[in-house]
Amino acid sequence: MAATGRGSSARSATADRETVISRAVSAPRELVFEAFTEVRHLSRWWGPEGFTTTTRAFEFRVGGEWDFVMHGPDGTDYQEWITWTELAPPERIAMLHGETRDDPNAFESVITFEPDGAATRIEMRTVFPTKQLRDEAVEKYHAIEGGRQTLSSLAAYVTEIVRKGAEG
Repeated sequence: MAATGRGSSARSATADRETVISRAVSAPRELVFEAFTEVRHLSRWWGPEGFTTTTRAFEFRVGGEWDFVMHGPDGTDYQEWITWTELAPPERIAMLHGETRDDPNAFESVITFEPDGAATRIEMRTVFPTKQLRDEAVEKYHAIEGGRQTLSSLAAYVTEIVRKGAEG
C-alpha cells in the first residue's frame, strides 16, 4: 500500500508538467513493442497525421540515440533527438527527447505496454522540465492531439501487420 501512495504522490508532484496519452492496440504486446524499437517500423508510423520521418542515426540500447527529422505537411522540418534511458522489453521504454543532445528543454517519456486480452494497452507519460514548456507543447505544438494521432498511426500499422500475417 505504501508503494502506491508514494507513486501517487510522485505523479501529483509532476501533474502540471506532464501529459498522458493511452490507447488500446489490436496486436500482441511483443509486436507493438517491436514497432517502437526497430527503425524499419518507426519510419512507417512515427508522427502525427501528414508527417514523415527521416532517420539519420539509430541505435536502440540504453544510451543509444535516434537522430531524425520529422517533415511536416506544410514543408517544415523538425530536428528531433531521442536517447533511451531504460529498456525493459516488452513492457517499458524510458527516453529523453529533445531537438538535440544538449537541448535544455528536453523532456522525459515513459512508454508502457500492457497486455489487454488479445490487444495491448500502450501509455505514453511525458514529463516536461517546467509547466511552461508543457503548456507550450500542448498549445503551440498540439502535443496531446499529435500524440493521439501518432498512437493511431501505430495502431493502424501493427493491425495491418497482424491482418497480413493472418492472411498469409
